[in-house]
Amino acid sequence: MSPAPAPVTVAAPTRTGWRLPAIKAPYVFSSLITLILVVGQLKFGIVGGWERMAAALGTALAAELLLGRLLRGKIPNLLSAYITGNSVVILSKPAPGILWPYWLGALIAITSKYVLTYRGRHLWNPTNFSFCALLLIAPHSMSLLSHQWGNDVVTWFVLGIGLLVVQRARLMHISGTYAVAFCLLAGVRSLITGRDWLTEMGPITGPMYMLLMFFMLTDPRTVVSTRRGRVIVVLIIALVEFGIRLLPQTNFHGLDVLLTGPPIFALGIVGPIALWLELRRKGGAAPARVSLPQPVPAAA
Repeated sequence: MSPAPAPVTVAAPTRTGWRLPAIKAPYVFSSLITLILVVGQLKFGIVGGWERMAAALGTALAAELLLGRLLRGKIPNLLSAYITGNSVVILSKPAPGILWPYWLGALIAITSKYVLTYRGRHLWNPTNFSFCALLLIAPHSMSLLSHQWGNDVVTWFVLGIGLLVVQRARLMHISGTYAVAFCLLAGVRSLITGRDWLTEMGPITGPMYMLLMFFMLTDPRTVVSTRRGRVIVVLIIALVEFGIRLLPQTNFHGLDVLLTGPPIFALGIVGPIALWLELRRKGGAAPARVSLPQPVPAAA
């Protein structure tokens, strides 16, 4: 009797068709901040003068090149400096006629990456630290851009693009948690202050909160290593910001400087403490590399 024929294996059909190549997250995020900058300029003229962009972006790129070469012996990738420089341009609203907050803000931000480190990680998001420092040092000369972009198609388009980017980068648990917490706490604030809920929630449509949700909170070098930990930290940040925004209802007027940038100071207080505690708990072990953000594949 002849042996039974071997079963024929049919290969699964392969998908054909053209797909865009995967795009690394830094390039996607740099494109996102460019979009925010362009839309803000077209809607409100947030740049206020191209010399401001030259000062901030030029200082950020030059400082990154110089410090990377001197302290680490190599020429660094400049995408981080590009994001930092544009963030300074978007967020800064100094007193009329002064230019120093742009170049000084960019210089402080980039320098903090190389100086304020612990176990190989910088503790503050560079832009966050820079604005905390400037608002504390010169609150009468420096403020944050506080435009609310309103409830229109352009605003929701930019927010939608930002949410798509963080979702594809697997960062939605950070940005989404913060957005939901802010909206819920805005409702609580409206009950305490008597202001309309939509008024309390309005700031989240502005560029400051877009930079916070899409860049500062998700900075891979300054977040804790576990998903659960990141969600807890973001909730604490939202609660601290909630408390700062209620300062006018209290007698703690010595802390009124925090009202110049409640979300910026909330992140500047909570984020570094959380990261330092985690790194300290790990002791002498080499810090685990945080895999955020992941490469963001382009749409098929």
